Amino acid sequence: MKLVIQGKNIEVTEAIREYVEQKIDKAVSHFQSLTTEVDVHLSVARNPRIASSQSAEVTVYANGSVIRAEEKTENLYASIDLVADKISRKLRKFKERKNDRAAAKTSVAVIEQPPVPLPNGNRVVELPNQVVRNKYFTMPAMSVDEALEHLELIDHDFYVFRNAETGDINVVYERNHGGYGVIQPHDVNKKH
Repeated sequence: MKLVIQGKNIEVTEAIREYVEQKIDKAVSHFQSLTTEVDVHLSVARNPRIASSQSAEVTVYANGSVIRAEEKTENLYASIDLVADKISRKLRKFKERKNDRAAAKTSVAVIEQPPVPLPNGNRVVELPNQVVRNKYFTMPAMSVDEALEHLELIDHDFYVFRNAETGDINVVYERNHGGYGVIQPHDVNKKH
C-alpha cells in the first residue's frame, strides 16, 4: 500500500509522519487486500477572527473505489485520530457491502417516468470568472444504487457517474429534506 502525506500551512515533521503512519496503518490493516493507495492531507487554517482549525483528510483508493473522510478540530493529533476511526468504519462498511453483493445478486424493477419539464428559461446563471481547479477521474458505468454507495463513501453531497443503463453522465445528490435525487440529461429535440 502506498501512503502519501502532504501538509498545507504546516510542516509535516517526522513525529507527525510517524503518528499518521501508525494511525492509518491500524485503520486500514484489515483491508490491505482492497487498498492500493492512501492520501493524507493535513492542513492548518489560521484566521485571526476564529480559532485555529486543524484538519486531516484521508482518501483511500480501494479496488477502483474512492473512500474519503475528513475531520477538523483545534488539535491536529485529535483530527488524525478521528479521521482514522472514520475511515476504518467506512472501509468496514465498504467491505461488507462488497461481500453482501457478491453473496446475493438481486434485481429491482424500475418504472420509467417521463422527464421533469425544464425550469423557467428566464433565470440568469452566473458563473465564476475563471476555473480554479480541474479534476480528472475514471468513470466506469454503474447503476444508480452503486452510485449512491459511492456517494456515501466519499463524504460529498453529490456524485457524478456514467449510468450503465443509458451510457449518459448522471449525478446523484443528497436532498436537503432527506432522500436522494438523480440528475439526468434531457434531450429537448427528442420526442416522447
